[in-house]
Amino acid sequence: MNKRILTKKKKRISKKRKKTDKKKYTKKNNSKKKRIIKQKILSKKTYQKLLRKKKLNSKEDKMLKQNLFVKYCRCIKKLKYSKKLPYGAEYPICMNSIYRKRNRKAPKGTGKKCSQYS
Repeated sequence: MNKRILTKKKKRISKKRKKTDKKKYTKKNNSKKKRIIKQKILSKKTYQKLLRKKKLNSKEDKMLKQNLFVKYCRCIKKLKYSKKLPYGAEYPICMNSIYRKRNRKAPKGTGKKCSQYS
């Protein structure tokens, strides 16, 4: 018995791909608010050490600035919703208690940057 084995040839069909306009999907900056509570803060010991230092390297300076910013934002959030203070009084109070008492110059627009955090 002779059996014929039929082999099928696979034909590749080339389909013409349509040129579609690929739209780049971008996230809106304000779509998700960052959480100030989840921001990393330094331990008390290292924070005090950095405040006492006169010359900081770039890494230490960045850590200290971020830590001061987080403390400033937390202060604003606490005072903003208290009924004891008049409207808008939280900004100068926190600026004085966080930056000026530590003899640091506050960066411009910290109040606006703080509003990005919930």
